[in-house]
Amino acid sequence: MKKISKIVGLCLLVIGVLFATACSSDDEVIKEPGNENPDATYKYVLMTLSERVVGSKAGFVSAYDELPSGLIDNIGGNSLQGNNMGGFIPFQNALYKKYSTEDNANGIEKIAVQPDGKVYTAGFLQTGQGMPGSGNFVIASQDLGFYWDMDEPLKIQKFDPESLSRIGSLDMAEAVNERGVDEEGITFRSIGRKFLAIKEGKLFADLNYASSVGGQQGFWDDFYPDVYIAVIDIATEKWEKTITVKNTGSIAYVNENRMYNFDSNGDLYFITQGRSALGGQAKINRIKANSTDIDSSWAIEYSDFDPSDEGKFTGVFLHDGMMIVSANTEPLTGGPNGNINTQDIWKLYKVDIDTKEFTAIEGIPAARNQGAAELAVELDGNIYLRVGTNTGDVNGYFLYDQATNTATEAFGVDVGGLVSGLYKMKVE
Repeated sequence: MKKISKIVGLCLLVIGVLFATACSSDDEVIKEPGNENPDATYKYVLMTLSERVVGSKAGFVSAYDELPSGLIDNIGGNSLQGNNMGGFIPFQNALYKKYSTEDNANGIEKIAVQPDGKVYTAGFLQTGQGMPGSGNFVIASQDLGFYWDMDEPLKIQKFDPESLSRIGSLDMAEAVNERGVDEEGITFRSIGRKFLAIKEGKLFADLNYASSVGGQQGFWDDFYPDVYIAVIDIATEKWEKTITVKNTGSIAYVNENRMYNFDSNGDLYFITQGRSALGGQAKINRIKANSTDIDSSWAIEYSDFDPSDEGKFTGVFLHDGMMIVSANTEPLTGGPNGNINTQDIWKLYKVDIDTKEFTAIEGIPAARNQGAAELAVELDGNIYLRVGTNTGDVNGYFLYDQATNTATEAFGVDVGGLVSGLYKMKVE
């Protein structure tokens, strides 16, 4: 039996602005553009994925003067069409993703919008090709970001997000080689391939020790039974220490769904997917505000949701002490006929951080794996949940009512593919 509370009480939190000023100014958080300038022009940008599982993951990005409503067509004359439209990472007035729209190359791409609503690619920083994760990035400020390049796996590269140019690197060989130098079973080592996060002036980067060979090297093949994260001081560019998440595996992933989120008070929550692609010993972990250590007193195990431990979490969202997660409702199966990516078995739950009780959000069905898309976004002081079913009969964003734990459809898409990202940006 799943541990799901059926009691929905009045929420004691007031919906405010996600990642409010309680966070340190050094935290890597995405704040929605404000309306400081009443004469500024804002656009609501929507990404949809027309081809989901194999091939180029083609899709569209379109811009709207107002938040869409009703049932819409996301393909227009000003739309950007191209590859890898499964999700994006917003920063200020641009969208960033980890593959080229034009030819699917590994790297960091910037997407912007003109005042007339035309969406275009504003630059591309190419990285080493052929290994997933080459181009995994995090943005610290308008002129500083960090990324991983397969050509130099023991370094973290620095880049300028505005010009999309490389501006240096941090040699982290000492951090990586702190363990396992003489272990013959380790086939590949890297730092920052799947997890890069910034919190209070520190860069957190996963240390990956793979034990397999081939195309899936570095995925669900952790040599060690624990997950290791290097803590790097950004100001000095020095490795300070390594922290450990016990008894789990496979931190985050290599696409735009970062699988981590900051609460409004600055606490960082992140997912470790477990021992295999199908889960097992999956967790949500926490690093509290004003700390660089794993909070050993708290974790949400997948077994807290389902005692069989047959599954994992694929997304996490925080807002003023309230958590929303995506979890599978049936045991996962892989392969060409598996349910993990194509079946409607993923459900959104509100989670009580203290009691670890799961309450299904009412008004939305179970849906497909969110893949590279984030499960929720805050716009104009409201929380919107992404929902896309296998048949496409439910495909859009739902307005979430935290007080009643219910969601109602804000808009749907019937042309252009499954929704994969929504953001509000200022255009100039």
